[in-house]
Amino acid sequence: MATLEIRIKRANKTFKEGEIIAGVLVINSKSEIAHNGINLSMEGTVTLQLSARSVGLFEAFYNSLKPITLVDNSMVMAKPGKLPAGKTEIPFEIPLKAKPNRTLYETYHGVFVNIQYLLKCEMKRTLLAKDLTKQTEFILEYRDQKEKVTVSPVDFSVSPDSLTNVKERANVPKFLVKGTLDSVSCKIMDALTGNVRVENSDIPIKSIELQLVRVETCGCAEGYAKDATEIQNIQIADGDVARGVSIPVFMSFPRLFTCPTIATNTFKVEFEANVVIVLQDDHLITENFPIKLLRF
Repeated sequence: MATLEIRIKRANKTFKEGEIIAGVLVINSKSEIAHNGINLSMEGTVTLQLSARSVGLFEAFYNSLKPITLVDNSMVMAKPGKLPAGKTEIPFEIPLKAKPNRTLYETYHGVFVNIQYLLKCEMKRTLLAKDLTKQTEFILEYRDQKEKVTVSPVDFSVSPDSLTNVKERANVPKFLVKGTLDSVSCKIMDALTGNVRVENSDIPIKSIELQLVRVETCGCAEGYAKDATEIQNIQIADGDVARGVSIPVFMSFPRLFTCPTIATNTFKVEFEANVVIVLQDDHLITENFPIKLLRF
């Protein structure tokens, strides 16, 4: 029985466009093994899909959701022959470069948009033996983006008068919540920061939470499907907080589940933050902030 392993020399497996990915293929076998060639390939794809509620609306569009290939490189690691018993290591170096007229986007694992980069190795075997295959994911990050960034605090104030989608405003309890986000243009390696302050509330407060949301859009000529899903939710205050006291806001952006904001002709990946105040009677008060993530 033989085993195949791909070892990348860089421990964090994180690369930028134009770099060389180096490593070794490790083949372990208890006896001599014959093969019909060993190949290594690099693949980068954007996979799009529709939510269940959108499929019926865009049937023609659904059929056009083909993966977008960003990277497609391959190389022959060994010609047909035999490998000795024990461990065999075959070093490799493969450049990380996009296909012509393609852009490399950061690695991102979403719900309806998925951007992934893989190294795949295949050892073809003789007729009666099963081929050996192995794949491993590596991470692509942008170099610092040249986009001009305006970092400025955003103040907000939430009261019954500022709420939308309220059917009976007279039944909404009286409250006033103020706060500041330090910036809605955020460096992805840093955190979303700011503060929230409860000025007054007729009903005791149960919890204050900070929610990070991904907004993924898939589209083409037939139409666009836009879906928002929660990435993470953290509690920043528990119970009926003291009035007039600033509560710090701090949320790190989880790697793989976030990436710098992307907008293309066929898909978009955007992000929002929600400050959610939960009252004791389970009223939910939400203030929404579109945020832009950048690497700079």
